[in-house]
Amino acid sequence: MFTVAKLKGFVKTYRSDIILGIGVFLVSLLSFGIGYMTAREQLKEPLRIEQQQP
Repeated sequence: MFTVAKLKGFVKTYRSDIILGIGVFLVSLLSFGIGYMTAREQLKEPLRIEQQQP
């Protein structure tokens, strides 16, 4: 069974690994978001300017 003391000990022992994992997760999330926004902009139909014939 998990207790608060065991959890604190686990966090103290693996603090640097936990921080590294969170950092990798956040960078991955940011990269995905930027890629998604870029792809969404590329899928838009380009603006066409047409002149009417008199």
